[in-house]
Amino acid sequence: MRILRVVVFAVSALLAAGGTAHAQDATTLKKEMVGQWELSTTERSKTCVVTMKGDAAAQGFKLELEPACKAALPFTKDIVAWSVKGLDIVRLQDASGESVIDFTEVEAGIFEGLRQGEGVYILQDLAAARSMAKSMDQMIGDWAMVRGNGQPICGITLTNTDAGQDKFQVFLKPKCDAAIAQFNPTQWRLEHGQIILMSKSGEVWQFEADDNAQWRRVPDTADPLIMLRQ
Repeated sequence: MRILRVVVFAVSALLAAGGTAHAQDATTLKKEMVGQWELSTTERSKTCVVTMKGDAAAQGFKLELEPACKAALPFTKDIVAWSVKGLDIVRLQDASGESVIDFTEVEAGIFEGLRQGEGVYILQDLAAARSMAKSMDQMIGDWAMVRGNGQPICGITLTNTDAGQDKFQVFLKPKCDAAIAQFNPTQWRLEHGQIILMSKSGEVWQFEADDNAQWRRVPDTADPLIMLRQ
């Protein structure tokens, strides 16, 4: 019996410790969420500034939406408060406490939420979001595609012309390598730090910045494809 009591005590202690750790996680998240955030479509074609506060509201905490939110993202008209559910779900909720949209962290300081029938939305720190917008502006313009040996094989122009669904138009210049011409990208977007090129057929190429300030197609190959800003 003494052994049983020791085991029960040990398990209870572990459960209590786990519960404390979880509570601390949720408490920390609540503190970290207080401030200004940008709620947007994945590529920021529609944005809304949300100010989350630490003051208690019915079934959550207070928040403020900038006046332009309802026009940019109509579903925000129902949002009156925010809360943290479970360990890591940030909920923007209506007057009854029901979810309008739930977010989970996918990268440090970047949260994703899905609205059925509409798509994915992003919630991130306002200053970081504006920095990202600046980065996207820097992507617009002419690029050269080259092989790993530096041989140019195509010219490509990334534009800020809206192509719908948070994508933008791409144009290839004449005399491209056959592989690039066959791919024939028509749209692009910047997503989680990657340049995403898309063709009409739905084929997708992804490029990541490397340590040499150039963008390499991923996954990498023995004969890499690189994008260089012109």
